[in-house]
Amino acid sequence: ATPIPGGLRPGMAIYVQGTVPHHTKRFRVNFSCGSEKGADIALHFNPRFDSGDKIVFNSFQHGKWAREEYKHEMPFRRGQHFEMVFSITPESYQIMVNGAPCYEFRHRIPPERVQVVDVDGDLELQSLNVMGGGVSDWGVGGAGDVGLGRSRTAPAPQPHFPYVANFPGGLTSKKTVVVKGFVPQGAKSFSINFKMGYSRDIALHINPRLNERVVVRNSLLNGQWGAEERALPHNPFQPGQYFDLSIRCGNGRFKVFANGQPLFDYNHRFREFQQIDTLEINGDVVLSYVQF
Repeated sequence: ATPIPGGLRPGMAIYVQGTVPHHTKRFRVNFSCGSEKGADIALHFNPRFDSGDKIVFNSFQHGKWAREEYKHEMPFRRGQHFEMVFSITPESYQIMVNGAPCYEFRHRIPPERVQVVDVDGDLELQSLNVMGGGVSDWGVGGAGDVGLGRSRTAPAPQPHFPYVANFPGGLTSKKTVVVKGFVPQGAKSFSINFKMGYSRDIALHINPRLNERVVVRNSLLNGQWGAEERALPHNPFQPGQYFDLSIRCGNGRFKVFANGQPLFDYNHRFREFQQIDTLEINGDVVLSYVQF
């Protein structure tokens, strides 16, 4: 169970990542108004493989279940990984599975009353992040426990809580950093910075600006920003969408791929890339994991 201090509010999102085992019959995600048995449930999300491949949505109040709602298309597959996001709007929970809209469940109980998100049933849960509202990460386990190599379950960065990781020994040629995440609705901007030690300098600054629909790349060296690079074949960063970014350090440049496709090259402006030892990510983004 993941606590929600202060309750849910519009603009917040819950990001769940896991795998559906081959033997799965059903699992559930409950947005509960307390941790005690019999507490009200604002949203009961219940995929059922054992009764016609459907998802049941409901709420539980005053000791009894209310009217069920159904979706008869099953976006989950046995034996497969999934990512889903519950975005809280003033009217409803907007639910996305694997980047595609799944369902909209209108509020029956004010989301502010939700105190706990509980995931249970036939499910291998890898991470659960709470995004927005000044709440930092409430991780479930570590991604490193689920066969993802040397990876970290990343916190959901907030304006005052950037995700920071250190590369032991600095970057090397052919080193690849993978950043997977989700751009929430209403996002304005976030940044991925490759930095040198304790200096403020940034060797590579990747800055998707959702309000300008551009991805700016630059370097901050000796306290001075250089010339921005903005040209792109496509922009993979869209509100409500997942992204899978692969950043490879070469001898002459960084090569960056998004969702498996080349996105841009960035020639080294700071040539001693072995001194780049810190990754910092902040802004309007939900991270699922970072691997290096």
